[in-house]
Amino acid sequence: MSKLIKRLGLPVMALSVFLTSCSKDDDDNTTPPSQYVELTGDLTSMRLTADKQYLLKGQVFVRNGQTLTIDPGTVLFGEKRSRGTLIIDRGGRIVAQGDVNNPIVMTSDQPVGTRDRGDWGGLVVLGNAGTNQVDPTIEGIDPAVYFGGNPSNILSSATVNDDDNSGTLKYVRVEFAGIELTPNNETNSITLGGVGRGTTMEYCQVSFGGDDGFEWFGGTVNAKNLIVFNTWDDDFDVDYGFSGNVQFGLSVRYPSYADQSGSNTFECDNGPNDNDVEPYTTGTFSNITGIGPIRSGSSTSNANFQHSIDLRRRTAVSIANSVFVGFPRGVRMNQASVVGQYQSNRGVLLNNIVVTPGGANAFLAGSGVTPTEVSTIWTAGGNTMTEGAISDNSFSTLGINTNIVYGPGMVATAYPTNPTFEVTAGSLLTGAEFTNAKFSEANRTGFFQNVAYRGAFGSTDWTAGWAEFKPVDKAY
Repeated sequence: MSKLIKRLGLPVMALSVFLTSCSKDDDDNTTPPSQYVELTGDLTSMRLTADKQYLLKGQVFVRNGQTLTIDPGTVLFGEKRSRGTLIIDRGGRIVAQGDVNNPIVMTSDQPVGTRDRGDWGGLVVLGNAGTNQVDPTIEGIDPAVYFGGNPSNILSSATVNDDDNSGTLKYVRVEFAGIELTPNNETNSITLGGVGRGTTMEYCQVSFGGDDGFEWFGGTVNAKNLIVFNTWDDDFDVDYGFSGNVQFGLSVRYPSYADQSGSNTFECDNGPNDNDVEPYTTGTFSNITGIGPIRSGSSTSNANFQHSIDLRRRTAVSIANSVFVGFPRGVRMNQASVVGQYQSNRGVLLNNIVVTPGGANAFLAGSGVTPTEVSTIWTAGGNTMTEGAISDNSFSTLGINTNIVYGPGMVATAYPTNPTFEVTAGSLLTGAEFTNAKFSEANRTGFFQNVAYRGAFGSTDWTAGWAEFKPVDKAY
């Protein structure tokens, strides 16, 4: 906050405009502050417009009762030096509704060509929907902020509201975000904590994230048309009893970038441990395309890549009508409690395709589980596991154009500007089904579009016009 504003006694609105000329510090490669409207601290309700550029400095909060409205085409920059992070607190709202020609962009404040993973903290949205933890706090935010509701919560403000509305995220890109803000506590590109189904979330892309792409900590929010491009850790991470729905999701991995904790397309937990706590993680995902780091052969340049689907600690997540190609390992169930959830049909795996180098890496098991048990559950759901070295034929058989896959020697900036995501031939065009009882559960009926194709794409490329696949070089 400007000392001048404090001396003048103006209201603390956390919005300051630096009109004086300021020079860059030697160790800070940011754009001069005179070009930005700065956002700091606790915001009051306000509208951000596309004729200005905004700088998030430090942890910026939209608190209970306040609404941040962002117009189509507006660009926000996260300051690297202060680890800028935008946090929508419980009871606060963000209305970020771009359009296909004018997406809203949240990106790094670093110059063109120098932006990188973890430049800033990303977008955190918190709500009052149910979780299976008592008074959970979001990772990486200090002082602590609570999210979600649980019948055992001791906080008077933590009433469960699964229909809670945290606002709208539509045609929004978040780039170079997700960072370790405190030891062992990270934000993701977009972090969702206890967000309710009254929230709208469609056409959102996260790129070059410093941790997970999207992570759901409980909540009931539904989403469609999500993209995770070149993130560091997991693409879709699900925890704490998330029970919402997601349809049409794409992830693409760069072969050299993976986290030491192990990177997966899906990493799904019920909680931070294997305790039997409810609500279980029963989030349901359909029509996901996961493109792994292996374009050809059976190995990747980074040994930290792991599974197409990693199911852990009593999770009961459902994944259907999806395709995963090029991760070194297939499907893992990491505890006996996970097997029990799928044997009892709390979670289902339906009509999915995994293409993996195979062998002992197709079906993996943790303590108290055998690979045969994993294989039996997988086969019973009409899923297929294709094993063997990856080749161009692996993709063409499915109908996936290889220009969406990183190849040997391709650097991150060499990815095509307009990759060909639509599928017009191949086995993915058929095989999707939505007749399982899972799709008729309360709060799922009517959400899923009954398409014939598996994976995220049929003959229409829904990324066209608003998505960006070369943000390192994008001038804003």
